[in-house]
Amino acid sequence: MKTFVVTLLFLSLTFSSYAQEKVQKVTKEGAMKIIDLPAVVIKSAGDDFSVYLPDMNSDPKVRTLQDRFIAYDLGKNFEGYETYLVYMEINDGSLSATYDETGKLIRVVEEYKDVKLPAPVIYTVYKTYPGWEIVKDKYLYSQKEGDVLKKEYNLKIKNGKESRKLTVHADGNILAEK
Repeated sequence: MKTFVVTLLFLSLTFSSYAQEKVQKVTKEGAMKIIDLPAVVIKSAGDDFSVYLPDMNSDPKVRTLQDRFIAYDLGKNFEGYETYLVYMEINDGSLSATYDETGKLIRVVEEYKDVKLPAPVIYTVYKTYPGWEIVKDKYLYSQKEGDVLKKEYNLKIKNGKESRKLTVHADGNILAEK
């Protein structure tokens, strides 16, 4: 009897732990797993907080540079200046951040070339332009005081000798075509 009760208790805990998984959102493109990262408070500057929202881009080089930026310690370098610029660079990418005189993060601008494109961007481009090929891409990401201002991909697509330039939002919406 004791074994039966212990087994029943174990099974009930096992089933309830699997019920805690986040449900995938099913869209017309298919199942997509949604993961939201919280904002990262880099530093407290008096009453203000420096908030940085890391992007969920799956490209390892983007994540590496963002992790380096989050781990960067500003220290006392900003003292005596109205604004202070931090610039970090890797192959095919850069991140620049501006701090104010109190050490609060004001603005972050990131730019990367030849990144791994997210599935919604690839799906939209190939659905809208069948037979075309993506030959170049550039990822732009910027935020100001914790609010994302720009999160888009500039793509060059080609079909034979004809080429076009597209601006595509990270969620797959085509913003402009040239």
